[in-house]
Amino acid sequence: MNKYRTHTCSQLSENDNNKIVTLSGWVHRKRDHGNLLFIDLRDHFGLTQCVVENNKNFFTILEKIRPESVISVTGKVIKREKGTENLELTTGKIEVNIQSIKVLAEANDLPMPVFGEQDYPEDIRLKYRFLDLRRESMHKNIILRSNVISFIRSEMLSLGFLEFQTPILTSSSPEGARDFLVPSRLNPGKFYALPQAPQQFKQLIMVSGFDKYFQIAPCFRDEDARADRSPGEFYQLDMEMSFVEQEDIFKVIETLMVNLFKRFSTKKILNTKFPRISYDEAMLNYGTDKPDLRNPLLIKDITNIFTREDVKFDIFKKLVSKGSKVRCIVTKNTKDKPRNFFDNIDKWAKEQGASGLAYFTLEKTSKISGKGPVGKFFGEESLKELMKTCKMDIGDSIFMSCGKINEVEKILSVSRDKIAGELNLIDENQFAFCWIVDYPMFELDEQTKKIKFSHNPFSMPQGDIEKIDLTNPLNIKAYQYDIVCNGVELSSGAIRNHIPELMYKLFSVAGYKKKEVDEKFSGMINALSYGAPPHGGIAPGVDRIVMLLANEKNIREITLFPMNQNAQDLMMKAPSNVEDKQLKELNIKKDIKKN
Repeated sequence: MNKYRTHTCSQLSENDNNKIVTLSGWVHRKRDHGNLLFIDLRDHFGLTQCVVENNKNFFTILEKIRPESVISVTGKVIKREKGTENLELTTGKIEVNIQSIKVLAEANDLPMPVFGEQDYPEDIRLKYRFLDLRRESMHKNIILRSNVISFIRSEMLSLGFLEFQTPILTSSSPEGARDFLVPSRLNPGKFYALPQAPQQFKQLIMVSGFDKYFQIAPCFRDEDARADRSPGEFYQLDMEMSFVEQEDIFKVIETLMVNLFKRFSTKKILNTKFPRISYDEAMLNYGTDKPDLRNPLLIKDITNIFTREDVKFDIFKKLVSKGSKVRCIVTKNTKDKPRNFFDNIDKWAKEQGASGLAYFTLEKTSKISGKGPVGKFFGEESLKELMKTCKMDIGDSIFMSCGKINEVEKILSVSRDKIAGELNLIDENQFAFCWIVDYPMFELDEQTKKIKFSHNPFSMPQGDIEKIDLTNPLNIKAYQYDIVCNGVELSSGAIRNHIPELMYKLFSVAGYKKKEVDEKFSGMINALSYGAPPHGGIAPGVDRIVMLLANEKNIREITLFPMNQNAQDLMMKAPSNVEDKQLKELNIKKDIKKN
């Protein structure tokens, strides 16, 4: 190829026997056998074993060189002796007998090893990310990310979408998470915002007469980090379509996701036509709008059971009389599970902040009864009613929670996953997608007791818009939807509200006056006033897609240069102080309050 290499470190095979070759790369590992020194040479493409005898004049150089130094070697390709091959490597049947070397760059003592996949403290990994990325698993994850993005782009173009880039400097939005603000030098005292998403711009693209748009869009939100969310920036497949209904969006995304996940994973896709689950149904059956459908356990409402006279479980009965709900999870054929299995689930629930989970197991001797701490409080007729409601059989067990509806949903949602994990009910070799649909347009803010938008303020309400009943806003459903895979929310989307008069009405329900809407969403309202097509879209998160495909639990494992939990880039030392001169140009003075 050039003076540095004739081949990469993954190309050589038995067919190259006796060839003189030149390779360049990093010293991955050394093994000193006294009269022989073996070096695993690594580049982006793979590994090649190189060997040098101790009679070579450069033997001592290689003997002393540190791991991760960059060298170039020239030598003869020879077959490895039988029994010494490494069939896990593409180059595992040959080695290169080194005839000459050049040290291209020496490495200092390493703050963390590259060879091996052992865990290392996150602060060290992020500070020396360039070393961390040399490790095999990390290197593969970043290559996977690149290939996934390339595949998505190719698929979207083949589906008739055009790729556009929307502005990075824009105006602040009153909805959503905190903005990252950028001071304007030319407009003193005013600020740009980095886009939390290209939401308004992609709608304006549709208003501009384009039919299908997409981009791999960077988005910026000043929010706390989580395992599945970066604290600063993330990327999404942003897309929008004109003259479409909800099912048109679903068809495009289902086609893309099925092709994408089949291309980059051997796991089975449970349903290639993704189930549609209403928001209300999801909250009832799973306790969350991000259900893992690989988990067969369902939640059932059994509040009515506690109005029966033969139920003597007074703690729950008193709470129910004051408006509390009781919901449960049934586990099949768990009669032989030891007592500590049930106690540990109850203890775990208390550690999550709940009051615990009441439980018992159905058994039958002379009659049907409940075995367990609270089983004695249920008469035979109430147990039969439970069996009917929850499809229980003798030998099944039940876990129950009682309280305010949102509290019960929260604990049973996580309990469902916990119990399924303890019982090994989840098939890790599956991808289970679903759509959550029919979200409420509005919800009640628990703190302020005021009506607010529940999802996306620019969504189209369902039903006859000429007869929409704004006096009961909590009953209004919207054409809003989420796509979920294995309990991970990949994206939210909606059919958009393209009618200005209707938008004013809906915003008024959430407490916005017409003047406020005109001021805060001037670009959008103005554009919609000049003839907008019905349109809709969605924006699946690229980071979370790659997480699922790479089988990683933390988003930092598939991000090239991530920040830490405190939104700090330890490698580049950002955020950093800036000179007073720079602040003066921006008409900014620092006023930092001490904690």
